[in-house]
Amino acid sequence: MNEKQNKRLMHLVKRAHGLLENNDIQKQRTVQNQLGNILGNNKNYKFTPQTAYNLYAEWTDYIPNELATDHNDAVIFYCHGGGYMTGSCVYARELTTKLARHTGARIFCFDYRLAPEFPYPAAVEDAMSAWNAFLSCGYHAENVIIAGDSAGGNLALVLTLILREKNMTLPKSLILFSPWTDMTSSGKSYHSKELIDPVLSNEYIEKAISSYLGSASALSPYVSPLFADFKNFPPVYIQVGSNEILLDDSRQLYKQLLKHNVYAKLDIFDGMWHVFQMSPIMKAEKAMQKVSLFIK
Repeated sequence: MNEKQNKRLMHLVKRAHGLLENNDIQKQRTVQNQLGNILGNNKNYKFTPQTAYNLYAEWTDYIPNELATDHNDAVIFYCHGGGYMTGSCVYARELTTKLARHTGARIFCFDYRLAPEFPYPAAVEDAMSAWNAFLSCGYHAENVIIAGDSAGGNLALVLTLILREKNMTLPKSLILFSPWTDMTSSGKSYHSKELIDPVLSNEYIEKAISSYLGSASALSPYVSPLFADFKNFPPVYIQVGSNEILLDDSRQLYKQLLKHNVYAKLDIFDGMWHVFQMSPIMKAEKAMQKVSLFIK
């Protein structure tokens, strides 16, 4: 794809994303779920609902994988994105289905309470409840991969930090798509990429921060995991686009992980935008292939 084609594609992404955005958060959440429900009619996937501590959750399985003799036993615990204000496990099907198809893993995704109605630490508390419910199904933490996109990447990191604090068994590894790691917005990319990012804006980031933080400090590692001590953390694989304002959130996280002697891998996809893996494009497929290789 040449630069002209990429600019045209980003313009289309910006227009499509603009259709999803709505000042009425409830309407935006509804539209997202309607899009996710379209995938519910795909006969290649099986979606199994589960209630976890009064939270809605669902399993995603790629049916051809169930029929294969070399079925992959990997399990992924998925945290959806949406700036902590929107999103759900239904909307996340645009990612969980791709993960299931490419990795052969079963995917467990859960809903958590959203801001501004429920600011921090509601989402973190719900993630912990979902984790406990998930483990009660008979899975062992050391065999599980925790994954997430955007705010869900933030939540995946925070959940793992809390598990370590509680001396609980840590997951096998983490997979993060464009993780939001710094609510102080200190990265240079917040400004250098602002004019070309087709999905995120600093105005949106500021709204998400003010909705989610409540009385918490943006410097807390349980809000901005970039500032955490990552000693004895499990391996982390990060994917991010070169054209997004959260680029430095991933770059700086990668540096912090290496600083604490954590095995980490960072892939920056040239010309791509925030959580481009959701889009029906070839680079999204290649990104998922890289995820599969990391797991294997």
